[in-house]
Amino acid sequence: MPSATAPPDAGSTACVLDPEGIGALVRELRARGRTVIGPTERDGAIVLAELESADELPYGWGVELEGGYYRIKRRTDAAAFAHSAGPQSWKNFLHPERVRQWTADRAPDGGMTVRAERPEPTSFAFLGVRPCDLRAIQIQDRVMTGGRHRDDAYEERRTGAFLIVVECTEPGATCFCVSMGTGPAAQPGYDLALTEVVDGTGHRFLARAGTEEGADILAGLPRRPADDLTRTRAREDVEAAAGRMGRTMPEVDLRALLAGTLEAERWNDVAARCLTCGNCTMACPTCFCTTTEDVTDLTGDHAERWRRWESCYDLDFTHLPGGSVRSSGRSRYRQWLTHKLGTWWDQFDSSGCVGCGRCIVWCPVAIDITEEAHALHQESLDRQAGPKDETP
Repeated sequence: MPSATAPPDAGSTACVLDPEGIGALVRELRARGRTVIGPTERDGAIVLAELESADELPYGWGVELEGGYYRIKRRTDAAAFAHSAGPQSWKNFLHPERVRQWTADRAPDGGMTVRAERPEPTSFAFLGVRPCDLRAIQIQDRVMTGGRHRDDAYEERRTGAFLIVVECTEPGATCFCVSMGTGPAAQPGYDLALTEVVDGTGHRFLARAGTEEGADILAGLPRRPADDLTRTRAREDVEAAAGRMGRTMPEVDLRALLAGTLEAERWNDVAARCLTCGNCTMACPTCFCTTTEDVTDLTGDHAERWRRWESCYDLDFTHLPGGSVRSSGRSRYRQWLTHKLGTWWDQFDSSGCVGCGRCIVWCPVAIDITEEAHALHQESLDRQAGPKDETP
């Protein structure tokens, strides 16, 4: 669902922007009535928030990541996008965690007035979308608008959103986008793509347009032709990032692996550690499940219905008159992982994982989706090999 059709000469629009050009980009987007969302340093994290100017970008900040661990750190240069995925994703803006659907008020005559809620019309511009998160947005598009049951509120927020992808040159310790085929290079679907280059010749961005609107905005910015050195450095930095992924998935058919290991002993191991807190589903850029809750005021004359994110780790997620279908932590973790890597294909013709690593970072006990996949694969191999012959 790009904001415009791709021009036939999109590849020829490559140019170089200095940091001042990024400032001009933010000003131009705001002048066109767009709400610019991008990364900024706040409360000890790189978070996504509305930007009034490019000065709010996290220049000079990086991150340290590991399972259950996240810290920001000062860099020795002024790079703005040399950090991995933070606690939020663009899902927070396109598919917000809590939305009021309607209100109802009792009239003096005993009747009831019900008012449906519509999202505030917002023209988003997302600055700093990682390639893995671009793929996550495309997956959410398929889930929310690609079938018979369309989410009109999502479609209103998503339609016309201007996407500025920044290719990854410094993957985090929990990144595995190469295994999922989602990065670190930008794939089609962006309006503008940037590759940040910081070297002895300066700080700059290789910029390319992917749509007509992207080309139109790029043409109005202070820029210069793309030189061979910048093109080469940008390409080499992205290629080097592909070789420095902190994690990998086993090189097997993950869909088949999960389908064939439903009774694996490994599920007991992870169940002993999993808190079923649902942090992984909240941080995941593709998890989409919701529930509704109705609330009233103390008088009983005013009621509201809210839609909020729900997690398959919640005991009541599968509650039926006879009780919960998945009553154990083992079954709930298995449901999440097998859906994310396996049965998502049956529903939506793709994997539900983009390799961003957020579920690893924000798990309180550092459960690692890639470690679990490798362990299931090894257990499958061991089972196929049969018992070891320990005869002396």
